[in-house]
Amino acid sequence: MPAAPRPLRAVARPLRSLRAHASRFALPALAVLLGVAFVTGSLLYGESARTAVERARGTVPPDTAVTITPSSDAEAPAGGNGKPQLDARLPERLRALPGATGVRATAEGSTFVAGTDGTLVGSRMDSVGVNYAPGRNGSDPRYPLAEGRGPHAAGEVALDRRTAERAGHRVGDRIRVVVDGDARDVRLVGLLTADDDARVASGGALTAFDEATARRQFGLTAISLAATPGTGQAGEERLAAGAQKVLPRDAEAVTRTEARATAAAEAGAEGDKTTGLLLSFASVVLLVAGFLVANTFAMLTAARAREHALLRVVGATRAHVLRLVLGEALLVGTAASVLGYPLGAALATAMKAWFPVNEGAVDVPLSFVSLPAGLAALAVGVGVTALAAYVPARRAARVSPMAALRTDVPATPAALRRRNVLGCAVTGLGALLLWYLSDTPDLDMVTVAGAVLMAGLIILTPWLAVGLGAVLRGPLRRIAGVRGTLAVENARRSPRRTAATASALMIGLGLITAAGIGTSSLSGMAERDAAREMVSDLRVTAVDFAEVGDGTARRVARVPGAEAVTPTVSTGVPLGGDRELAATAVDPRTAARAADLTLIDGTLDRLGRHGVAVSQEEADSRGWKVGSKVGERRVVATYEGPERLGSALVPLTAARPGERPDEIVVRAASGQAEAVRDRIRDTLDNPALLVQDRADAAREAARPYETLLNLVSALLSIAVLIGTLGVVGTMAMAVHERTREIGVLRAIGMDRRGIASVIRLESLLICALGAVLGLAAGTATALTAVATQPGATPVIPWPHLTLALLATVALGVLASLLPARRAANLPVLNAVGAENA
Repeated sequence: MPAAPRPLRAVARPLRSLRAHASRFALPALAVLLGVAFVTGSLLYGESARTAVERARGTVPPDTAVTITPSSDAEAPAGGNGKPQLDARLPERLRALPGATGVRATAEGSTFVAGTDGTLVGSRMDSVGVNYAPGRNGSDPRYPLAEGRGPHAAGEVALDRRTAERAGHRVGDRIRVVVDGDARDVRLVGLLTADDDARVASGGALTAFDEATARRQFGLTAISLAATPGTGQAGEERLAAGAQKVLPRDAEAVTRTEARATAAAEAGAEGDKTTGLLLSFASVVLLVAGFLVANTFAMLTAARAREHALLRVVGATRAHVLRLVLGEALLVGTAASVLGYPLGAALATAMKAWFPVNEGAVDVPLSFVSLPAGLAALAVGVGVTALAAYVPARRAARVSPMAALRTDVPATPAALRRRNVLGCAVTGLGALLLWYLSDTPDLDMVTVAGAVLMAGLIILTPWLAVGLGAVLRGPLRRIAGVRGTLAVENARRSPRRTAATASALMIGLGLITAAGIGTSSLSGMAERDAAREMVSDLRVTAVDFAEVGDGTARRVARVPGAEAVTPTVSTGVPLGGDRELAATAVDPRTAARAADLTLIDGTLDRLGRHGVAVSQEEADSRGWKVGSKVGERRVVATYEGPERLGSALVPLTAARPGERPDEIVVRAASGQAEAVRDRIRDTLDNPALLVQDRADAAREAARPYETLLNLVSALLSIAVLIGTLGVVGTMAMAVHERTREIGVLRAIGMDRRGIASVIRLESLLICALGAVLGLAAGTATALTAVATQPGATPVIPWPHLTLALLATVALGVLASLLPARRAANLPVLNAVGAENA
């Protein structure tokens, strides 16, 4: 029979080898498969998220060719709702533009809807209230009715169908909405179809008011110009140019094409950010998988030294052996890539369910067939496996036929000495960089320095494994007797193997440690800042994207037990030219008591229309005193007080149009802070406002960091899991290599339980080495990063780190169970007669 073609022989030989050693290649294949799945899932989910955001934000009503809005530098009118507005006469002027077939005036502003459970529904950033503009048939063509009717009076609203479903509301219900910081009860009279509205598509709640109510609440905020159906980009640009000629300087016209392009760019940036974050975690998983692959191939090439030697004896060259080992790696990587792709698709489906984009308002089905994701899966799976196996393959090909006839080829002392010297140098460089960067705010450089330190420890791990064994030999001998001594000596027998296995665990645990310390330190800083910024017993502040209503302070002041109440409004005192002094507008009658101010000179009662109070520090630095002129105002008092209030105080009447209260400061009667807090909550009954004491403020500030830490730890735990697979592989190979040794131990009297305990102790030693190094590297990097942040104090999350350490130890014990059971169940006579030693 003729010989098979050379390409087929090149594939057939590695395939035969894989079949012969399938169980040994299973763990590295699984590790690479998980890495490929993470990369594939990240790409598929990121693509879906980007498309969802682009569709949501790029949604433009079909009746809009050009949109006119106040420009970014437009000022809010006096007496308005704090938002820039358009001239109410503009719609009539724009109707006469050539090419304009319709003009729609829009009045909209932030509006929140409370569900039946009292919490806000929908994305806070995208929740909006609009004017309902019915046509001749009584329905608004932009928001078709799905049920009920449109709002006709001030106490009526209509909601988009999705918001009503999420909130649990039906037509005819009394519901609670929040507009301009004030909560009110209104009647739900209709449900709208608002699929073409960008805010609804982005997960927000849309509330429609009657025209008069919307204009009174929001003013005229936008004008839409319709064009003849089929008008292209050129026609839109001509219409926009014509509109711009009649618009005031503080208004701008944007075409539908420009709006969609801007939305696409924003969606792309947001999608790329999400994908990049997920891929960064995937890279960690792949790095750990690479260690497992390299360690497995190193162990296999050592165990198969006799096989490779026989190939050399019968005529195989170094290149043949190299191609054989790399061929095995390529086949493992290809199999992992092929199987990892569908697993990645499943992971993307899970991420889509756990982290829906736009709160699920726009459902973009995952595209499971993606050429970029497929190519990335193949490149990552094959590339990582081939790179990780290259050094073991070179080592297998380099050994001479006679030397390879031995069952093991230990590293020469000279090779280990060179590695130790290099490891000390790199570790020292990393430590030096961290020390040098501790006074700089460059977190990127700190991350690089931490990576250098970890790389140095990885290089140095064989020497550290030997040293750890020497340190633990005595204690383990006293605790476990001869079993402890055997476990230590087994771990020290192959320091490279022990080091590679421990390094995989070190990377995952090191990153979890760094994330834990960094996040906890930032959380602690946020808690301290939040508590320090509290200038009184209680404060009333708005949730994100909401506002504190102008009448809120008056309602709070009427609550029993609220002894002093003042709103605080961030503003400024003009000093001439472009200069101004940052100031806070307060109620002069109550500010001193509410905010615990100490007056040094003068009185706040004289703030009046033209007075200003300045902090003593500001007065000393500028040479001001009572009576000094500050712009158009005069200093009437100097004080010492919380930094939160800034350098100067002015009366509330000095706040400029559009400046709304930042918070309401409340001084409670002695011993009644908690009771007053609860009374204020009941009085306001506003889900968009937070009533907090210092403890509440600290918890609220720390909550985002707790969520972030849990998410990061969950993602990085996959790397630790892959490191545990490496422990399983290492211990399984150790049992295979020590078959005769185990048989001899059984023959001289050690029972099965003793054999199993030796394997478990060795596994624990490897996990302990990885855990100690990971904790050290992660702690050093995180402490340096925290030191670079002004005002940050290092916080060690002992429960979190203890849990991570215990989990690693537990995984080490679990990883040793199967190898230990196999070792304990080896038949004594067969083991003694085995040829591997």
